[in-house]
Amino acid sequence: MSHPEPIIADRGEFIDALTHLRRGCVLVRPDPTDERCVLNGSTLYTAFKPLASYGLIEEFANADGFEHVQYYRLNPRGRAFADRACRNGNKGRCCSDWQCA
Repeated sequence: MSHPEPIIADRGEFIDALTHLRRGCVLVRPDPTDERCVLNGSTLYTAFKPLASYGLIEEFANADGFEHVQYYRLNPRGRAFADRACRNGNKGRCCSDWQCA
């Protein structure tokens, strides 16, 4: 019997991504054919898919960015979700004073 793929493959990475995005960091996707992306210098392997599929992030035009690179940030729905998640979950980990560099 096969097991279904988890809704969020790596919850820790997902919560870390929400934390950084909530603090104003930008998610960078250098290759639109690859689900990997970069957030504050770290590679995310699984967080992009649920962030995008749940409609929590939106692409924006970065005038200072590179051509053919996609840039994402939380949209209002994503910000509300991140605020609730950080307030209610993960034992305060999401609400740390860590700031985006």
